[in-house]
Amino acid sequence: MGSVQIVTTILAAAITAVAVWLAVRAVMKMTAVIRLGQPAPERFADKGARTTKMLVETVGHTRMLKWSVVGAAHWFVMVGFIVLSLLVLEAYFEVVTPGGGLPIIGHWTVFGLATEWIGILGLVGIVVLMAIRLRNRPTRPGGLSRFTGSTMWQGYFVEWVVLLVLIFGFVIRGFKVATDHFEYPVWATPLSHAVGAALPAWTAGVSVAALIKIMISMTWLIVISLNVTMGVAWHRFLAFPNIFFKRDPEKPAGSGLGPLRPMTSEGKPLDFEEADPEKDQFGVAQVEQFTWKGLLDFSTCTECGRCQSQCPAWNTGKPLSPKLLVLSLRDHAYAKAPYLLAGGGKDLTGEEKGTEEQLAGVDVLAMAEADRPLIGTAEEGGVIDPDVLWSCTTCGACVEQCPVDIEHVDHIVDMRRYQVLIESSFPSEAGVMLRNLENKGNPWGAPQNTREDWTKGLGFEVPRVGEVEDFEYLFWVGCAGAFEDRAKKTTRAVATLLNEAGVSFAILGEGETCSGDPARRIGNEFVFQMLAQQNVETLNEAFEGREKAKRKIVATCPHCFNTLGNEYGQLGGEFEVVHHTQLLAHLVSAGKLTPVQPVDGGVTYHDPCYLGRHNRIFAAPREVLGDSMQGELTEMPRNSERSFCCGAGGARMWMEEKIGKRINVDRVEEAISTGAKTIAVGCPFCSTMLNDGVNGKGAGEDVEVVDVASVLLRSVKPEAPAGEPETAPAAG
Repeated sequence: MGSVQIVTTILAAAITAVAVWLAVRAVMKMTAVIRLGQPAPERFADKGARTTKMLVETVGHTRMLKWSVVGAAHWFVMVGFIVLSLLVLEAYFEVVTPGGGLPIIGHWTVFGLATEWIGILGLVGIVVLMAIRLRNRPTRPGGLSRFTGSTMWQGYFVEWVVLLVLIFGFVIRGFKVATDHFEYPVWATPLSHAVGAALPAWTAGVSVAALIKIMISMTWLIVISLNVTMGVAWHRFLAFPNIFFKRDPEKPAGSGLGPLRPMTSEGKPLDFEEADPEKDQFGVAQVEQFTWKGLLDFSTCTECGRCQSQCPAWNTGKPLSPKLLVLSLRDHAYAKAPYLLAGGGKDLTGEEKGTEEQLAGVDVLAMAEADRPLIGTAEEGGVIDPDVLWSCTTCGACVEQCPVDIEHVDHIVDMRRYQVLIESSFPSEAGVMLRNLENKGNPWGAPQNTREDWTKGLGFEVPRVGEVEDFEYLFWVGCAGAFEDRAKKTTRAVATLLNEAGVSFAILGEGETCSGDPARRIGNEFVFQMLAQQNVETLNEAFEGREKAKRKIVATCPHCFNTLGNEYGQLGGEFEVVHHTQLLAHLVSAGKLTPVQPVDGGVTYHDPCYLGRHNRIFAAPREVLGDSMQGELTEMPRNSERSFCCGAGGARMWMEEKIGKRINVDRVEEAISTGAKTIAVGCPFCSTMLNDGVNGKGAGEDVEVVDVASVLLRSVKPEAPAGEPETAPAAG
C-alpha cells in the first residue's frame, strides 16, 4: 500500500464512519416519529399479497410507468442505485489498492457486463430526469409546474449526486484500463475501455477516483441524514414499506380509492352508540392522531408533484395541492416531534399530557409548533388552511397518480371529520344539506312521499319490493334519480330499457333513503352511519334468504354505487352492486337491447370520478355509446384514469365554488373543444355540473349533456320522446 492509498483509505473510513453514524441517528428519529401515530393493525394482514404488490410496483415500476418516459428513466436510475451500490462497496477495496475489487463476483465477466450497461442506461436515465426537472421548473414562463412548492435544491442535489457517482464509476474503470488493472473484455465494457483510452496510466488515479466516489456518496448520506424530511431522497428507502402497508394490496390502482377508511380510535372502528368524545378519537385534530401509516405517507412523499398536476382544485386556481398538503403535514410532524417524544401532547379534552419536568428541555421552536392548530388560517397559525381542506372533491386523482401509494383522500376526510363532528366548522351552505339528510333522508329536503313520482306516465308498472315475489335486480334509484329533474330522465330511461330487455327488477320506493355519500365525504360520519344502517337493514330484509351473489343491486349514481358496494360491507351489508352502464352493456352484448338509430353530431364521454377512477369502470359506458353511435367515440384529452373532475364530489355539490375558475367550466371547455354535440355522462352529479357549465358558456343550444342510458334509449327506441329540458336545483 503506497502513501496515496494510505491517505485515501483513512479519508474513506473517516467520512464513512460519520455518514453511517448520522444515518443510524436519522433512521432512529424517523422511526420514532412514525411510531407516534395511532395503531393500524389491519395493515399487517395479507402479508403475501402485500409482498407481491410491493415487488410488482417497485421492480415492475407499474405506477411510475403511467408516465412512460419519466417511468422508464426512473426505472434505470432505481436499478442503477440498487445494483451499482455494489460498485460503491467495491470502491472501498479500490482505495486500498488499484487492483482491488469485490471478492468472488468482482472478476466475473457477467458482473462487469451487467454493471457496465446498467451504468450507461443509468446515466441516460438521470440526464433525462434532470432535463425534465429543468423543463418543468416552477420559475419557467407560462403554465403550472408540478414542482411548484417542491424543495428544488434537494432534487437538483440528489440528481447531481447520482450523475457524479455514475461518472466516477466509469472514471475508476477507465484508470484501471489505463493501468492494466481491468479484467473485463472490451465487448462487455465498451464505455470503460473508451474512457481508459483517454486517461493517463496513473496508478494512483484508481484510488483517488474511488475516494472521490465514496466522498460523493457519503456526502449524500450525510446531507439526507441531516434532513430527515428530504423525501426526494428518503423515498428510495421508504417507498418499499409504504407500498407494502398500503390499505388494500389487491386493488389494481391506488389503494386509497373506492371506500373511505372507517373512523377509528386506538386502531378500532368507532362505535357511535358507545363512543365518547372525551375518550374516543373523532377524526384528526392533531398530527399525531393520524395513524402511523399516515405519518409514513407524509415521510415518503417524493415531492414529484404528479398528484398536484392532476388535481382539479389546483388546476383551477384553488389553494389545495395534495402534494403541498402532505408536505405541510410532514414538516409539522417532524417539527413537533421533540415535544411529542418528550411526553407532550394534548388529550382528547385538550389538556396537556406532559409535565413541566418532561417539557423543560424541549426546544422553543418545537413548543411553538405544538401550539399551532392543525386546521386554521394563516393568522391563526394553522398548518392546513380551511380553504385547502374544503377545496377537495375527493376525486382520487392524487391517489391514482401517486407512485408511492400515499392515501391523500383518507387523510383529508379524517381532518374533515374532526372539524364537522367536534368543531362544527364547515362551509355554511353545506349545513342545509346535512340538516336535510338528517330530517328528510335526502340532501334536497324533498318530501319522502314523492320518491316514486318519477314512475308516473311510464306506460308500464314499476314493481316495488314486497309487492312482487321475486326479482333479479333491486333498482337503487338514489336521491338525485328520484328528486332531481334531469336525473329523473335517466331513471326513467334505465327503467324503460330494463323493461324492454325483460329484466325483472323492483324498487324500494319510499323505503329508500340517501346512501350517505355526501355526509361521509364532508366528514359527518355520524349521519352517514345513521343513514347507512337504516339502508342496510332495509336491503337485508329485501334480500332475506338470498346468498350474496343473488343480492344484486343496479344503481345509476356512481356515489351510491360506490357506497353500497364498497362501504356498506363495513356495516354488515354485503351486496353485488353494478352500475347501470355495466348492466346496459351486458344487455346489448346479449342481444336483449338492439341499438338501431345512430346518434347524430358526435358524442364525447365524461368519466365520473367515482365510476372510473375509484372503481375502474371505463369500458362499459364506452361500449354502450359505441353501440349507440355505430361509430367511434370522440375522447377528451383527459379521460379514463386521468379524467378531470366535474367538481361535485366530496359534498362539493352543495358548497359554493368561490375561489379560482369553476371546475365544471374547465371540464365543459374541454368537452366542447372536441366538437361533439352530445356530452354523455354516467352520473347525476356530473350531469348537473356539466349542464350548468354548458349553460354558463352559453352553449346550451349547441351542446347537450345526457346520460349514457338516455343515449342508448334514443338509439333503441327512436320514437321515445327526448323530453323537454327541465330546471334542476342549482349546484354549488
